[in-house]
Amino acid sequence: MKGIHWRWCWLAGVAACASSPPPPVTTSPLPPERVLVRLYLIGDAGAPNPAGEPVLQALSRELRSGTGDRVVLYLGDNAYPRGLPPTDDPGRRDAERRILAQIEVVTKAHATGYFVLGNHDWERFGSGGWAAAGRQDRFIDSVGAGQVTLQPDDGCPGPNVVDIGERLRLVLLDTQWWLHSGPKPKGSGSGCPAKSESEVVDSLRGAILAAKGRMVVVAGHHPLKSGGVHGGYFGWKDHLFPLQQVVSWLWLPLPAIGSLYPAARQNGISSQDLSSPVYQRMVQQLRQAFDAAPPALYAAGHEHNLQVIAGGPTHLELVSGGGIYGHNDRAVAIDGTLFVRQASGFARLDIPQRGRARLAVLQVDSRGTSREVFSTWVE
Repeated sequence: MKGIHWRWCWLAGVAACASSPPPPVTTSPLPPERVLVRLYLIGDAGAPNPAGEPVLQALSRELRSGTGDRVVLYLGDNAYPRGLPPTDDPGRRDAERRILAQIEVVTKAHATGYFVLGNHDWERFGSGGWAAAGRQDRFIDSVGAGQVTLQPDDGCPGPNVVDIGERLRLVLLDTQWWLHSGPKPKGSGSGCPAKSESEVVDSLRGAILAAKGRMVVVAGHHPLKSGGVHGGYFGWKDHLFPLQQVVSWLWLPLPAIGSLYPAARQNGISSQDLSSPVYQRMVQQLRQAFDAAPPALYAAGHEHNLQVIAGGPTHLELVSGGGIYGHNDRAVAIDGTLFVRQASGFARLDIPQRGRARLAVLQVDSRGTSREVFSTWVE
C-alpha cells in the first residue's frame, strides 16, 4: 500500500502530498477593556454576492461589536476580475458596486479602512494595469468619505506608513508593482517617493526601525510563503481538471496531460506564483528589508484560504484571502504552518494598551456567522 501511495503522489505531483495541518490552537481572549486597537485583515473580497455577502456581513457585525479603534485592512483584489474599468466600460457599474460594498462596511460602522492593491486590481496584471490602479485610487478617494483610502496610491510601490495611536504602525505595500511587466511608475520620471526596488527596501527598513515601540504590521497582496496553489501546492483535482484553474466551471477531465499545467506553474511560468524568478526576487528584497528588525506580522491575501505561518522572514505571516464566501482554494501545511484551512473568513488582531497582541482567525459560514477557529499571541 505504501508503494501505491507514493506512486499516486508522483502522478499527482509531490506537492499534493504535503504534511497534515497541525491541530488548531486557541488562546484566551483579551478583556475588551484592555483592547486599544482592533485590526481586521481581509483579502480577495472583490466579488461580493449582490444579494448579500456572508463574509462582509460577518465583518460588519464584528465592527459594530468591537471596542477601541477599529481598523479594516483590505489586502488586495478589491474588484474582480480586472479591477476598475474606465467609466464608459459596460463592467464599470458592477466593479463600482464591488468596491462600494467593502467601503460601506467600514463607513456604516464609523470605523477606518485602508485598501492595498492586488494583481486583479492591476487589470489582472495586464498592459493597462497602471491606469486601472489609478482609477481605483481616485474612485476610493471620491467615495471613502475620508474614512477609507487606498495606499500606496496611483500604482506606487510604497511603503506608506500609517500610525494608529501609540501601539500600531501599518506599513502598506503595493506588491504587484514588483511583479508587473507592463508600464508602472519607476525610475527618474516616477512621481513616487520610492522610485526603485533599492529605494523601496531602504524606506521599508527605515519605517520598521523608526516605529518607536509600536507593533509593526507590514501588508501587501502577495504572501512570502504559502501552502496554496501560488506556493506550488496542487491537489489531484488540479491535475485531473486543469482547465478549472482558468475557467471555474470548466470541469473537463484531462488525465496525465492535465499535470502539465500544475508542473508549469510549479516551475515559474506565472509571475503570480512564488516559483517565478520575479516573485522570488521580490521575496529576497523584502527579506533584506526585514533583516535588521523583522516586523511582528506580514499580512497578505492572494491565496483564497486562511493560513498562519511562523519561521519566515517575519515573526508571523498571515494569509487571509477568504473574503468571498465559497471562493476558496486548497491549502496544505508547510514548514512553519500553525494554522491552515480552505475556508472563507478573515483575521482580527487585538492590540492591548500594554503587552503582546492576539491574532485570531475567524471562519464564516453561509449565514454570515463568524467563529474563531485559531488564535495565537503576537509579540
